[in-house]
Amino acid sequence: MKTALVVDDHPITHLGASRLLRDLGYDEVWQAMDGDQALTQAAQGPDVIVLDIGLPGGDGLSLVAPLAEAAPEARILVFSMNDQTGFAARALEAGAHGFLSKNAPPAEFRDAIRALESGEYWLSPRQAVALATMRSGGPGAALTPRERQVLDMIGRGHSLQTIADDLGVSYKTVANASSALKKKLGVEGMNGLMKIALEGKV
Repeated sequence: MKTALVVDDHPITHLGASRLLRDLGYDEVWQAMDGDQALTQAAQGPDVIVLDIGLPGGDGLSLVAPLAEAAPEARILVFSMNDQTGFAARALEAGAHGFLSKNAPPAEFRDAIRALESGEYWLSPRQAVALATMRSGGPGAALTPRERQVLDMIGRGHSLQTIADDLGVSYKTVANASSALKKKLGVEGMNGLMKIALEGKV
């Protein structure tokens, strides 16, 4: 019997993902709305886990490792509205087996699940190229973890002061990171940084 776990706090997403998984032959599709429910369900040993990043009470990426420990045989697909390459890289580093944008068509969801079932990893072609460039020393390879964090938040439309408040650091720290990003990425102004963040090229 094939089983899957969908971890997402949106009922419509649960419904859509469950239907696609059942079309792919999954006999049971369990649902979890938050991290605690996810870990409880994962103990049942699903074959596949579809995990949203944006969960109540924290970053869904922090759940990847605990889920992998709770269900070591499960293949984990991170599913997110934010398809920046940095998030995909973090997901794979945390132990996920694939990363898929929620904006992807249903056919791509099916392809991703089939790839995971076959023991492969899944990224969209654009993400795969961007990640290969990043890891081979291309644009963005020299960014520090703090700079990547600031860039991701700029891409979500946050001001420097908001970023400082959210991270619990001084405005000057964030401003310095922003200046370093502009220099390393060869752009001028916040609009340039936002464009790069949204395009997911680093």
